[in-house]
Amino acid sequence: MAPAIFTLAADAPKLDSGNTAFLLLSSALVMLMTPGLAFFYGGMVRVKSALNMLMMSFISLGIITLLWTGYGFSFAFDGDHGGFIGGTNWLGLRDIAPDDLWGATGTPIFAFAAFQLMFAIITPALISGALADRVKFVAWSVFIALWATVVYFPVAHWVWGGGWLMKKGVIDFAGGTAVHINAGAAALGVILVIGKRVGFKRDPMRPHSMPWVMLGAGLLWFGWFGFNAGSEITSDGVASTVFINTQIATAAAMIGWLLYERARHGSFTTLGAASGAVAGLVAITPSCASVSPLGAIAVGVIAGVICAAAVGLKYRFNYDDSLDVVGVHMVGGIVGSLLIGLLATGGVGQDVKGVFYGGGWHQFGVQAIGVFSVLGYSLVVSAILAKAIDLVMGFRVPEDIEVSGIDQAEHAETAYDFAGIGSTGHAAAPAGAGTAASKKVDA
Repeated sequence: MAPAIFTLAADAPKLDSGNTAFLLLSSALVMLMTPGLAFFYGGMVRVKSALNMLMMSFISLGIITLLWTGYGFSFAFDGDHGGFIGGTNWLGLRDIAPDDLWGATGTPIFAFAAFQLMFAIITPALISGALADRVKFVAWSVFIALWATVVYFPVAHWVWGGGWLMKKGVIDFAGGTAVHINAGAAALGVILVIGKRVGFKRDPMRPHSMPWVMLGAGLLWFGWFGFNAGSEITSDGVASTVFINTQIATAAAMIGWLLYERARHGSFTTLGAASGAVAGLVAITPSCASVSPLGAIAVGVIAGVICAAAVGLKYRFNYDDSLDVVGVHMVGGIVGSLLIGLLATGGVGQDVKGVFYGGGWHQFGVQAIGVFSVLGYSLVVSAILAKAIDLVMGFRVPEDIEVSGIDQAEHAETAYDFAGIGSTGHAAAPAGAGTAASKKVDA
């Protein structure tokens, strides 16, 4: 997000069609990230949970859009009340004319609202990966509605809407704190309440479709250029620098993760490549307008190695983060946000310099305040919400449904029609092959 709050002014410029087109295109790219996330997560779960995983992302497109229209945008960006929340003038997106512009950018308020909406949609969807295989779809839907209201909208205001963290000088260009640390901490809070999957650390829980995972990772990488570069709001030199930094850091993180994986486990895996790329995207998100291209390499490599190591902590500390949301998004967001205090050059999108560029430790301390305040707030409030939902309606599906497969029970569908295999006129499989294949897939 742009580093300073924009306000309506009497002398606001005329519509800038170039900036408006840039922002609308960026909004579409960010929207595509949520289906991309659905495929990324959907491929990582077992076949019996694939549809449920897709739906946990897709439902966010529906619920959060309506909440954002009703009050989310107003609470996040309509003025400031005490540093913690916005106002109510834009409830229902009312009193906004098509030609009302967002500050000096020459873009309509509606274009900015649409762009920010896509961030609001994907952030709760990120949480879903930690809860794979075991939660009720209705309970999840209630949770993201409440979570967006009491966590995301206020935190977005703190960081981008003129709130207390923005006033303190915390730099978060496109979502290291408001999106990734926020979602990762929420994931940790919820899984500590709802508990582990049946068979955690005992049964094999391998991804059922690596092609899905790679497709999802590719869509995320593609859409992330809108996520980061679009946060400049204007199509200028900073947006161009952010774009190239995003590509560089993502590539470096993928290589860093794979090298760690090779040294630690002896192989370069497809899942490692996809996860490393996402870790790099997460880490460069807050810092993309603060570092040089060489700094982006450092951000990527450091994030790739640290996140690769962090995903194993769930086995040491016995919390079941199904698809490594904590290890990638929370840890990656922390790394990228804190590295601003070390690697900021003062010559890209902000004039703040980090320790390595003669700026001292002040900005590092400011970044730490932003990191741990968002982390603590999101973790605690998310755990409280999860506990309340669990007491009222139950958050988890019954154990027998979890074991047999959540897709059929929650959605009356399955991802694949195995009964139809061999019925298309092709040569029949050898006797017994269908049963063996089914058993292999179900594992």
